[in-house]
Amino acid sequence: MTLNEFNDLDRHAAVETVRPALDIQRWVDDVVDGRPYETTDDALATARNAAHPFTDAELDQALSHHPKIGERAAGKSKEADLSRNEQAGLGESTEDIKTELARGNTEYEERFGQVFLIRAAGRSVPEILTELQRRLQNTPEDERTEVAEQLRQIALLRIEGILS
Repeated sequence: MTLNEFNDLDRHAAVETVRPALDIQRWVDDVVDGRPYETTDDALATARNAAHPFTDAELDQALSHHPKIGERAAGKSKEADLSRNEQAGLGESTEDIKTELARGNTEYEERFGQVFLIRAAGRSVPEILTELQRRLQNTPEDERTEVAEQLRQIALLRIEGILS
């Protein structure tokens, strides 16, 4: 979709276009209500600014839609399609790495009570595993900050993809 097409959508259609990037209603509203945008960079700036800060409830809402890293997103939603495409770029992994990733996901969930979230686009599985192991050392407060940043990065990449 072009930026002009996005600008011309009725509000409902624009909301449905943006929501798969990040299902946080306040964020969606800010991005949609910021139209019309002159440039994609303007839309991305609004998306970035609307993502600061996320409340704990907003983070929990967004995390409820994300599959475990290394697992295929279920469903036929646009968000599930985006997640599958992002994780498909990771390529194949050895069984040892898959086992370590599954073990790390479980340890992370036990420690932080939520799914491990990381921007998969542009990263290899070994890099993600290294980040997972590093982040397991975070305090819960520091981890919430990292999760929020990862959500912002994912949302911005998705918005950029939607508008290109």
